[in-house]
Amino acid sequence: MTIAITGTSGNMGGYFLWSLNMSPAAADKIKILCRNKKKAKKIIKHNEAIRHKIEVVYGSIDDKESCRKLVKDCDIVFNICAVIPPKSDSNPESAIACNVTGVKRLLEAIEEINENQPALIHISSVAVYGNRTGAHRYGRVGEPLVSGPFELYSATKILGEYSVLQSAVKKWAVLRQTAMLHYHIFSDNVHDGLMFHTPVDAPLEWATVRDSGRLLLNILKTFTDKTLPEKFWKKVYNIGGGKNCRTYGYGTYDEGFKIIGGSFKNFFKPWYNATRNFHGMWYTDSDELEEYFHFRGQSCTDFWQEMKRRHKIYTMGRFVPRPLISALFFKRLLKDANSPSAWIKKGDEARAIAYFGGSETFKSRKKLTWNDVELPVDIPEPTPMTAEENIQAYGYDIDKADKDITADDLVSVAEAHGGRCLSPEKFNGDMYAEIEWQTSDGEKFTADAYTVLRAGHWLNPLYTEWKWDFDRLSKTDRIFARIWYDSHEKNEDYVYYFDKNFKAYADKIKN
Repeated sequence: MTIAITGTSGNMGGYFLWSLNMSPAAADKIKILCRNKKKAKKIIKHNEAIRHKIEVVYGSIDDKESCRKLVKDCDIVFNICAVIPPKSDSNPESAIACNVTGVKRLLEAIEEINENQPALIHISSVAVYGNRTGAHRYGRVGEPLVSGPFELYSATKILGEYSVLQSAVKKWAVLRQTAMLHYHIFSDNVHDGLMFHTPVDAPLEWATVRDSGRLLLNILKTFTDKTLPEKFWKKVYNIGGGKNCRTYGYGTYDEGFKIIGGSFKNFFKPWYNATRNFHGMWYTDSDELEEYFHFRGQSCTDFWQEMKRRHKIYTMGRFVPRPLISALFFKRLLKDANSPSAWIKKGDEARAIAYFGGSETFKSRKKLTWNDVELPVDIPEPTPMTAEENIQAYGYDIDKADKDITADDLVSVAEAHGGRCLSPEKFNGDMYAEIEWQTSDGEKFTADAYTVLRAGHWLNPLYTEWKWDFDRLSKTDRIFARIWYDSHEKNEDYVYYFDKNFKAYADKIKN
């Protein structure tokens, strides 16, 4: 069994590779893609037990020849690499090269193989769903992909997985990874203002790096011993830790700060964090992968206890005055270029609107104390939707089995988006047959029924340019509107976009 892995220098990919040291029978040969010898040397040193199995392919995922070398003679490919925030914020070109162009090059390399074509596991992200608050804290595969303005990472992951869904790869699976708790979570988050992007009431379902790596290992094991069901393929899944890994934005910080003897309220003020435009959601369907692969072993509480054991130096924070910790590690980041308060100070009104509703709203929040803010505590159970509610929310009854989907469902979903299904007669029960659609803007596109109905994709300007036009689209698209208006007012009329230099703009829509 020969496997290929991208992203082994990252948290999820690195843990997956390391887990193969404990399961030598899972793979005979492991090909990894690496940019340079320095990184490769570090990776191999960390995986001494399997170094004889590792073959390094030097190159970049956005280079087709590198991808050809990587996938050649492989049985299965795990595409885990991604440029994520904050790097995707500071270096958008690298995010596009990896998350969009790189996926296309990898797909092309696999598609060129006619006989014994490798299978593909592609890691996507919860970021594709955009902001979730209040009424729609829970979601599932099939939710509309309503990316937050200027969330380039979210947009690139949408485009990357869309390429997978529309590819000619014979066996693929897309796994939308949720927020991940990893062992460098403290050190990685004290260099950038990204930590202030998360609203305190954002619903977050975590998965630990250990469980995420175990998931990929168990997928590989079942693939190797041929017990992986055929029905697993050509589907999109949500990776999540389940009920015991659900919390809110502030809850995550609070658990981490307990290790250093404090709390979220000790170190943050109510105005530090954005009030909207991040990504996070509790999954109603994350148990599906657990039923297949039994990968869960840690709750959020388990993870933080492990962090205390692994990094005892953090517990020394209990003996340091809290104002000093706040000044050294958090207050200074308010001046970072990627911090909301820095955007306001330099007059970035576009981002102020996207994340707060405007700079004046942000400034008014600076008067708040924690006594003025009611933090959510209760984590309610998901409420199943009726068939009628499904139709209102998704345009069709999303609980229908594939065999029960009809051409009328395709027509209904298109109409709910404010568009049309142009070729319903082509649908004969095959969820992967190409169907022609038309958006509310009159733009035509081709995508199979699975991509639109099951995976939640629907063509909009974000698929062809860096433009978030959901204020306008939601006026005629009830599927987008259901989510968008949770955190935006119906009278908001902005179009958000990047120019060629990735400068952010929020222009009033002209009537």
